[in-house]
Amino acid sequence: MNHGYDSRYAWGRLAAGLAIAIIGGIGLWTPVVVLPTIEAEFGLGRGGASLPYTATMIGFAVGGVLMGRLADRRGIMVPLILGACMLALGFIAAALSQNYWQFILAQAVLIGLLGSSATFGPMVADISLWFLRRRGIAVAIVASGNYLAGAIWPPLLLKAIDAFGWRASYAAIGIICLVTMLPLSYLLRRRPSFAVDVSRETVKAAPSGPTSTAPFYLQGLLMFAGIACCVAMSMPQVHMIAYCGDLGYGAAAGAEMLRIMLFTGVVSRLISGAIADRIGGVGTLILGSTLQCLALIFYLPFDGLMSLYVVSALFGLSQGGIVPSYALIVRDNFPAHQAGLRISLVLTATVMGMALGGWMSGVIFDLTGSYEMAFLNGIAWNVINMGIALWLLLRRLPRAAMVRPGGLKST
Repeated sequence: MNHGYDSRYAWGRLAAGLAIAIIGGIGLWTPVVVLPTIEAEFGLGRGGASLPYTATMIGFAVGGVLMGRLADRRGIMVPLILGACMLALGFIAAALSQNYWQFILAQAVLIGLLGSSATFGPMVADISLWFLRRRGIAVAIVASGNYLAGAIWPPLLLKAIDAFGWRASYAAIGIICLVTMLPLSYLLRRRPSFAVDVSRETVKAAPSGPTSTAPFYLQGLLMFAGIACCVAMSMPQVHMIAYCGDLGYGAAAGAEMLRIMLFTGVVSRLISGAIADRIGGVGTLILGSTLQCLALIFYLPFDGLMSLYVVSALFGLSQGGIVPSYALIVRDNFPAHQAGLRISLVLTATVMGMALGGWMSGVIFDLTGSYEMAFLNGIAWNVINMGIALWLLLRRLPRAAMVRPGGLKST
């Protein structure tokens, strides 16, 4: 069997990776679903109830870097097996927690840091090594796993909580993660043996490589851009269930809006992946960031039930391609043998942005009594991201001018 770039094996590997990302991604969404439950159970304010999500995302962010480095050295199977075991242990520990801080510890360390972290950044980096000409759509597909997790799991978890309580539901999730992720991880035991240090751009137009800009500077700028876009992105995603409860529509309506938002986000990621194969990661980042900003603005005047359904769908369609575009930019500017670490660093920054934004929105709500200023805060961060994306485009223009129509640099 051919195990090279864009091969049948690569697409099969992508399917297994997507399944793992969907299952392991549940760790990011459970604290969103149980936010009102935790608020009541431990007698918290909205900011305090948002902290478990923030702690989980911080753990997820740090763990992504560690797991990415481990994947570079040992292959993706090792961090995935570790993640499956830690997810099982984490959900069971959270179910047995006797106080607020025990719950946060289980979410942050076992579920976030050592569990779900292996299923996002490292998984995206691994898939990027197996594709060249179709790298954009392949990365978009596997990066859709956490969105599909958010679309599939929250409604099921809400029904389970109503029927069995949140503790029993958490314990069941841990068992499901263990028995499904372990065999899927074994399918990814093969490591790439072909020459992977070739970027998609090299084949198309042979641009200058990572030495054209200081690697540390570019890495840092991409990480800050990731934080900015996801502070903006987090407001609807993290607080939609609570927001709908405050408006009197109920948590079920909020969960359904979140589900619609994430399903349309998957559609957006797939479309953006196909677009990225034509215009590149930077162009896709600009497009997604601009559309996300417009969608956030629409939340301000429209708070009716049907309006929120429509705006949530538009928000999902606008922003799904943003995060995968960072992985493409990294692969076009850095060596493949650094992919696990560097992609995980940037995607970790996006997670930090989600964590920061989720917490900030809760605090702003506690200070103002509404989410209006929280939406405005998200818009401001989005504008920062748009500025960075435009700078990245302008940085590429001089190099594009050096490329002949035939695809070779002028001398």
